[in-house]
Amino acid sequence: MTAQNGAAFLLKIGDGAQPPTYSTVAGMRTTQMSINGDTVVVTHKDSAGWRELLSGAGTRSVTVSASGIFLGSQAESDIRAQALAGTITDYQLSFEDGAKLQGRFLVQRLDYAGDFNGERTYTLQLESSGAVLPA
Repeated sequence: MTAQNGAAFLLKIGDGAQPPTYSTVAGMRTTQMSINGDTVVVTHKDSAGWRELLSGAGTRSVTVSASGIFLGSQAESDIRAQALAGTITDYQLSFEDGAKLQGRFLVQRLDYAGDFNGERTYTLQLESSGAVLPA
């Protein structure tokens, strides 16, 4: 098994069409994905003191965090518009090995920062709404 290139972990935003066409969000320096799941505990007196969980139950979600240099791309403008409107749209995560995940996400947070004589940067956090599935 070989290490995968982090630069190939791409965040893409859909164009609103069905099926969506995806554009890579430019200027990304870091991208992170977390798969979260709540558990449903079904431990009972015959569990012999061990916790038991119900498979397939609970709430699953995916959180995507990213940061980068603001380049003024159309995809960045689309994310800002989604954040301001509070709307949910299609996103896709693409990995170096060719695997892809896609689903609908809400822009939970979008931050911009800049220093005198430095580049303008941004960070964002997306929260899934509905299933996130292999593409």
